[in-house]
Amino acid sequence: MNTPSNTVPESPLDPQGIAPAAMSPTRPLYWSIRRELWENRSIYIAPLVVAGVVLLGFLVATIGRAMATVDPARKAAVLAETNSFAAGVIIATAFVVAVFYCLDALHGERRDRSILFWKSLPVSDLTTVLSKASIPLVVLPLIAFAIVLATKLIMLLLSTVVLLMNGLSAATSTPWAQMPVVLLYGLITLALWHAPIYGWLLLVSGWARRATFLWAVLPLVAVQIVEKIAFNTSYFGSMLKYRLVGGMAEAFAHQPHHSVPNQPHHSLPIVDLSQLTPGNFLSTPGLWIGLAFAAAFLAAAVWLRRYQGPI
Repeated sequence: MNTPSNTVPESPLDPQGIAPAAMSPTRPLYWSIRRELWENRSIYIAPLVVAGVVLLGFLVATIGRAMATVDPARKAAVLAETNSFAAGVIIATAFVVAVFYCLDALHGERRDRSILFWKSLPVSDLTTVLSKASIPLVVLPLIAFAIVLATKLIMLLLSTVVLLMNGLSAATSTPWAQMPVVLLYGLITLALWHAPIYGWLLLVSGWARRATFLWAVLPLVAVQIVEKIAFNTSYFGSMLKYRLVGGMAEAFAHQPHHSVPNQPHHSLPIVDLSQLTPGNFLSTPGLWIGLAFAAAFLAAAVWLRRYQGPI
């Protein structure tokens, strides 16, 4: 006698028979970067605020001075002045934001114990550290590029409106078509040149239990003091200065007749495409030595995050 079977044939829609879709390797990194932007709004708010202050100063100083000038030729000269301060101050703000972000990137999640939650997610320590390193190396330069470009265009629009209102020509000698290329090139070279600085700050952020700024700065100061006392030299200090402000000298060809009077040596110079020297920059030993140190610092930060618990 045949007994009816109680087993039910598997349905083709059975969820157990459906293999989970493979996740893209870059998707955890993408969402980790999005998380950093959600949690650290100063990344884009601070440069925007500085850009607003720069535009306000431009309105008061340049536009106000031009409106108060009676001579049409002098009025046009005032509005045609090349303003490199706007780009320099926004880029400097992005660098300061990057420094303080890196100092708190790994320390903050250990301090508020949110590291316990993030470690429970299927996101590796390598992905987390790389997402944090991408903020100063990729995200902030792109934000600075967009804000500087928008600020420059607004300043140009305001100057053009004032010139046209006074019946003057709105022609300008500034190479606006080349400016985005020069600006993006300068920001990329600065990010690569400062990579070991950001790597060192992330390493300190993952190791120090408190006072991350002091732990990041005091060892460097101590080395300089010991060198000065022991050998009466300052090679380490010169190396740090070169790492901080020497990238522009390697990335751009200095031409005095294109320079702006009283322009700081470390600021983004007013240049055209002929002054870009990517070959010289990429062949500089200091660039590759710095990138090697940056990779070592990031590898150490990954190791620390794997074994360091909350504070």
